[in-house]
Amino acid sequence: MAEPNPGLVWETINGHQRTAALRAAAEIGVFEAITKGHQTAASIAAECGVPERGIRIVCDYLVIGGLLAKSGSVYAHTPTSAAFLCPLSPHSMAPVLPFMLSRKILRGSDVLTETIRRGATALEEPLAGEEVSEWVTFAQSMHPMMGAAAEFLADVGSRRGAPAKVLDVAASHGLFGMAFARRSGSTRVVAQDFPSVLEVTRAKVEAAGLAGQYEFLPGSAFTVDLGAGYGVILVTNLFHHFDQPTCQVLMRRFHAALADGGTMLTLEMVPDEDRVSPPPAATFPLMMLANTPAGDAYTLSEYRDMLAATGFRDVEKFDVPHSPQQLVVASR
Repeated sequence: MAEPNPGLVWETINGHQRTAALRAAAEIGVFEAITKGHQTAASIAAECGVPERGIRIVCDYLVIGGLLAKSGSVYAHTPTSAAFLCPLSPHSMAPVLPFMLSRKILRGSDVLTETIRRGATALEEPLAGEEVSEWVTFAQSMHPMMGAAAEFLADVGSRRGAPAKVLDVAASHGLFGMAFARRSGSTRVVAQDFPSVLEVTRAKVEAAGLAGQYEFLPGSAFTVDLGAGYGVILVTNLFHHFDQPTCQVLMRRFHAALADGGTMLTLEMVPDEDRVSPPPAATFPLMMLANTPAGDAYTLSEYRDMLAATGFRDVEKFDVPHSPQQLVVASR
């Protein structure tokens, strides 16, 4: 039996400070200053234009948490911060902070007690299927977390050759559809999302030089005419916003839009059957509880049941390299 651990309780009580320290350091420019060669609290503070005391305290806190290193009075990047927090790194996750640490998501945590009492989010304007301003922020900021997954989905979806027609549902930043378009100039991508979000998608597609392969479909995935005859349908980070009956409504629509033998690629957090592992997928339902009316993360067996009930077959699951997410593949 494990020994009682009051330190674990203390760390959990103060866990919010880790989020606050990371956000503050990124906003003030601490990681950028260290990248430029400023290595003492005084030098970092001068570069950031703030008093030294706050910089010393927040940098020491980040050292304790493993996000900076310290030798004497000299601060430096760790391998993790160099790869994922340095603004010059192609893998920097700093751009995702405006969405992941938005006021609404943080507010969802603040009202979690009331949410649990209700059984659904206590947020007045939840994140679930409607056109809200946060979806534009998501489209603008989530590129660093989705690039590797997009390439993996395109590899899996092209195993039987480049699809002629791809539907990118809730296209957002456009990375998933663009990964298919880059692999074959003959692939046509239909990007569906809310009109405000598609403005971001269109800009990113045009910047990538892929506009000639694209059609844009504004509207809700629940109601817009999706068309038909798709070889691949991409459903990325969508089902977790809804309960299982609502997911099946969408799945039936996507099944009808696929060509015979077509494939639906679902990128999601998929916890193991015990629902407590692996940690990234297993902790994700709490975010859905806090921020959506009925969202969740579904196990593979739950996906198999929903997919079978909506006409899909040949269900497979893959762990996505360099990502905490999983890919569920199903065919019509």
